[in-house]
Amino acid sequence: MSTQTTPNSLTALDPRKLGDLHDEYYPQVYRYLRYRLEDERLCEDLAAEVFLRLLEHLHRNKGEITNVRGWLLGTARHLVQDTLRGKYRRPTTPLEEHEHLSNGATTELDLENNQDHQRVRAAMQKLTADQQHVLALRFTQELSLEEAARIMQRSVNAIKVLQHRAVDALRRHLEPA
Repeated sequence: MSTQTTPNSLTALDPRKLGDLHDEYYPQVYRYLRYRLEDERLCEDLAAEVFLRLLEHLHRNKGEITNVRGWLLGTARHLVQDTLRGKYRRPTTPLEEHEHLSNGATTELDLENNQDHQRVRAAMQKLTADQQHVLALRFTQELSLEEAARIMQRSVNAIKVLQHRAVDALRRHLEPA
């Protein structure tokens, strides 16, 4: 992790340090959100909200954040959970989103990829929140077991078991009936 902002001891509201922090961590936060949610624009909004909450936290508390990456991903996780809870209260029907070629036609491969993507997304939604979280941390963020354990406040062995169960459950949900 290349960092010019010493994220393990963030206390100052230095705009330059905050800009560097945003530049470094925004792609990771967005990738985590995108792994958990389908809506690209919603992910952009939530990623921005994560950084707004960071600023509010620093301004209000002026306390130290010892693990900035963990704090940001933890906040992103809470926003995902809030979003998913809201969807259960107000179910929506997503519009079909297909990438079209310049002539307006969709190739068979595009449709197949979209169907596969939708199957994986649907299977992910069947996992528990912790299972989704551990898969997002391990595979989108490429965190080590130790880093994921620290962020999720669990032991390394608990993360191993959780990841194994999540992958098995995902595989079961993706198997043809």
